Amino acid sequence: MPPDERDSSYLWDMLDAARTIQKFTSGVTFDTYIDNRMMQLAVEREIEIIGEAARNVSVQFKDTHAEIPWNSIIAQRNVIAHEYGDIKHDRIWAVVTDHISELVVKLEPLIPPVPPKTD
Repeated sequence: MPPDERDSSYLWDMLDAARTIQKFTSGVTFDTYIDNRMMQLAVEREIEIIGEAARNVSVQFKDTHAEIPWNSIIAQRNVIAHEYGDIKHDRIWAVVTDHISELVVKLEPLIPPVPPKTD
């Protein structure tokens, strides 16, 4: 099932945020991450964006693409947004190192190519 225009927009937001996390954390160690509050907040914000966009993808599209862990992504967003005092930095780092690259790989084929501009 190809995404409709709204789903495509949310999928693009997810992909863009995941790629941004990759850029922010490329070559970074956990110790460096822990010592850099600005990086922590930036990564948390991008994970929040991924989760919010995932929450808005249509149920039909989610059902068709069970390879994306929709519920886990949304749950992580909810922790960051609502239980921010309980954020476990080692868990966030595990998301960054163990799941973001995989998410990018799974999202890329789901997003339709941008049509060429016509002048």
